[in-house]
Amino acid sequence: MPHIEVDGQQIEVDEDGFLITIDNWNEGVAHYFMKEEGIEELTEEHWKLINYLRDYFFQFGIAPMIRKLCKESGFNLKKVYQLFPSGPAKGACKLAGLPKPTGCV
Repeated sequence: MPHIEVDGQQIEVDEDGFLITIDNWNEGVAHYFMKEEGIEELTEEHWKLINYLRDYFFQFGIAPMIRKLCKESGFNLKKVYQLFPSGPAKGACKLAGLPKPTGCV
């Protein structure tokens, strides 16, 4: 399995770069993926979505559907893509440390 190195720690990821173990996530991991996704800075808006995704995942065991994400976060889809150019599944879920979503987010 591939690994990433964050703060001197080797963290296992899948072939698409998503964390294998969600418990390995921390803000350093989010910053590592931020650079990989071409995001210059994690703003309060980024953290709002990241924290929403993590809370939802821990409550329901899956990532939310995109409609739910937009409705409950207050961000429209265009804004989500502005924050996470590679999209809610590839970008936002990866930064939140979630497993690769099996369908749409």
